[in-house]
Amino acid sequence: MDNKKIFSSELHLKIIKFFHENQASIDTPRGVATWIGEDRAKVKSALEDLVKNKILIADRATSTTGYGYTRDTALISKIEKILSSLG
Repeated sequence: MDNKKIFSSELHLKIIKFFHENQASIDTPRGVATWIGEDRAKVKSALEDLVKNKILIADRATSTTGYGYTRDTALISKIEKILSSLG
């Protein structure tokens, strides 16, 4: 999934906004789904899309995966501009 599709997807945007506003947060698919009020299976798939696009980082353990926001300051700045333009 490319960035254009990601930023036009309501679910992906909700996840990006959540992590952008909580940059130190690391959470599981269940936790993220709870925070944003969406279906866990859909959230898990969207989280993986965001990892592929380097917006999120996946910390994989044997029992679960924790997701965190990118540490790439240039990418964070770019996301900030996109989110601001969306209102």
